[in-house]
Amino acid sequence: MDAYKAIISKRDTRVFLDQPVPEEAVRRILQAGRMAGSSKNVQPCRFIVIDDSRVTEEVAKCGDFAAWIPAAPLLIAVAVSNKSTRAEFDAGRAAQNMMLAAWGEGIASCPTTMHHVECARETLRLSEEFHVSTIIGFGFRAREPKHAPEAARLPFDEYVRRNRWD
Repeated sequence: MDAYKAIISKRDTRVFLDQPVPEEAVRRILQAGRMAGSSKNVQPCRFIVIDDSRVTEEVAKCGDFAAWIPAAPLLIAVAVSNKSTRAEFDAGRAAQNMMLAAWGEGIASCPTTMHHVECARETLRLSEEFHVSTIIGFGFRAREPKHAPEAARLPFDEYVRRNRWD
C-alpha cells in the first residue's frame, strides 16, 4: 500500500480478531516508531511491547476510555522522558509511524491515553524519569470499519489557508 493510501484509508479499530500479530510485523512496527523524527534528535521515546493478557488487563485500568484494550492481541506503550520539552510531539510522530506501518500490512490499530499516569508507570514498572504518553492497540480487524465519507470531515477550505488566515 502506498503511503498516501495508507494515510487516507486508516481508521481506528477497537475490535480485533483473537489472532497474534506476527513477530516480524511487530519488529517492523517498532522500527517504524524508532525511525520517527525527533526534535533536536533527543530521542525521548521508548517502547514497551505488551502481549501478556494479565498486563493488558492491568494497564486497561489506567485509562478512562481504555476498557477495550484487553481485546487487542498486541499493545505498544510509548513511554517518554520527563526531561524533554518536546517529548509528547515526538511520541505522536512515533505513534503515527507505527500505526501507518501496521496498516500498510493490514494490521489495524487505535491509540488510547493513560489518564492515570502513576497507575501506568507502576503497572509497567517505569522509572521516575519516564511516563506513558500513549498506548496503541494492534491486531487484525474483526469487522469492516464504518464507512466515513469525505463529507464526514470539515470542508477542505476550512482546514487550509494560503499565506494568511484571511
